[in-house]
Amino acid sequence: MSAARTNADAGSRWLGLYVLAYLVFLYLPVLLIPLFSFNNSIQAAFPLQGFTLEWYRTLYGNPALSGALANSLLIGVIAASGATLCGITVSYMDLYGRSPLAATISAVARLPILIPGVIVGISLLILINLIGLGPSRVSIVLGHILVALPTTVVVMRSRFAAIPKTVREAALDLGASDWTTFRRVMLPLSAPAVLSAFMLAFLTSFDEFIVVFFLAGTEPTLPLYIWSQLRFPRSLPTVMALGTMILSVSFVIAGFAEILRHRGLGAARRNPA
Repeated sequence: MSAARTNADAGSRWLGLYVLAYLVFLYLPVLLIPLFSFNNSIQAAFPLQGFTLEWYRTLYGNPALSGALANSLLIGVIAASGATLCGITVSYMDLYGRSPLAATISAVARLPILIPGVIVGISLLILINLIGLGPSRVSIVLGHILVALPTTVVVMRSRFAAIPKTVREAALDLGASDWTTFRRVMLPLSAPAVLSAFMLAFLTSFDEFIVVFFLAGTEPTLPLYIWSQLRFPRSLPTVMALGTMILSVSFVIAGFAEILRHRGLGAARRNPA
């Protein structure tokens, strides 16, 4: 038994070291972006040349950047609203629809997680050309709803599933219709998850590049603007400064969304009524 336990402990240590090395490999480049954004050099290399805020100052007064940011914010809010509404509907139907069609719709809604982004982008480009829509903001919004939908479905389904079935059954027994039960009981209990799903969908839309690359018209979003600037070596420090600001805001929003999600799940278990 002692030899087996020793081997198991050794395996756990090696697995832990592997996971640690993988996380360092994955996130170290992300941590280097803020570091080089304060470096007084256009080259992202060591040794650092000194501290400067010049690259952050150059972000202000840039009309192309302002336009791309405005597009991303507008598209993100609209796409997140649409994806959240669809996610609520699909997840509720999946849990309480009791039909093969509802389960099929839920499975299809989560497919974009499994399909490579390039395939999704090409497929959407073919579709919008077939229906005569063409590359535009509307096309990007529709594409972002599709990409963000799996996130909202997963969040909302877990929230609805955490609410005891007796709550819904009690409302139905008291004479409430399915729509009234959903609107007056299930949806208010799921309010934290709705906000969390919206925030995560907004981040998904705001950071999406591949779909925008295929569907953008003459007005690019922020990821497309960043990609275009990477062709110019002298713009690299400014891009890293912008990336640092985006990372900071994204971490705050994602953290707040996760807090809301866990708080909502905990509240449902403690006080389902």
